[in-house]
Amino acid sequence: MAVNLAENNYGESRVRLLRVVRQEGRHDIKELTVGIRFEGDFEAAHTKADNKKILPTDTMKNSVYAIARQYPVEAVEDFALHLIEHFLTYNDQVSRVRVEMTESPWSRIPHGAKPHAFAFTAAARQEKRLATLIGTRDGTTIRAGIRGLDVLKTAKTAFDGFLRDPYTTLKADRDGILATTIQADWLYEGDEVEFSPLWHGARQTLLETFAEHDSKSLQHTLYAMGEAVLDTFDRIGEIHLSLPNKHFNLVDLAPFGMDNPGEVFLPTDEPYGLIEATLRRE
Repeated sequence: MAVNLAENNYGESRVRLLRVVRQEGRHDIKELTVGIRFEGDFEAAHTKADNKKILPTDTMKNSVYAIARQYPVEAVEDFALHLIEHFLTYNDQVSRVRVEMTESPWSRIPHGAKPHAFAFTAAARQEKRLATLIGTRDGTTIRAGIRGLDVLKTAKTAFDGFLRDPYTTLKADRDGILATTIQADWLYEGDEVEFSPLWHGARQTLLETFAEHDSKSLQHTLYAMGEAVLDTFDRIGEIHLSLPNKHFNLVDLAPFGMDNPGEVFLPTDEPYGLIEATLRRE
């Protein structure tokens, strides 16, 4: 039986580091988790037990720390670009490098009337800043995004006029709670992108649109959020949003002789709806 090696890649996952930039009177930190994947001429390692073209994954890990020492890691995308350049320069057998970055944000602890110079808190650890870069010798595609950004609003929400079949029990809702966890990633276009200002701007646009949009469904709000980002930032050519519909069910207080005019709700984790879409600029 003839067997061909169709596709293959290898790399190092979950390389973690904390980068401290020490300046007079102020320290800055970045906590990152890095994943690296190589594609290229590695068939001999699989079929002939020949490792001459295999860079050890331990070397990939070491490279992350060495490159981090050389640069301040001001934006995760810039750090990923340095890694891609390094790997493509020293590995002719590699045709494609994929680097995934996850940033765990830290904020400064308040100290009197201003933030502390070198003490931080991780109160918002669920939210992550992401970057995924795929580099070849012909160019690099750069995607950035957000995971774990929880949002909720108690007005400008509705869901009615939906399809019903014999098993539909859901009632129309015109004054409930809309809650989700924003999972978003977008594609950068053009040269000399200012990554951090764009990322913070896109995040703020997503939040403001969610808050102010007169929602008729989570699909309706998802489209408005994506459209607002594309309308505001011409360096973003595409955005993908994945929004779980986090349910807060109105508690029935009638058995206790009480009404409940939209004031007491039961949060439920599972099951949940999941709404996803990709919007592209024409």
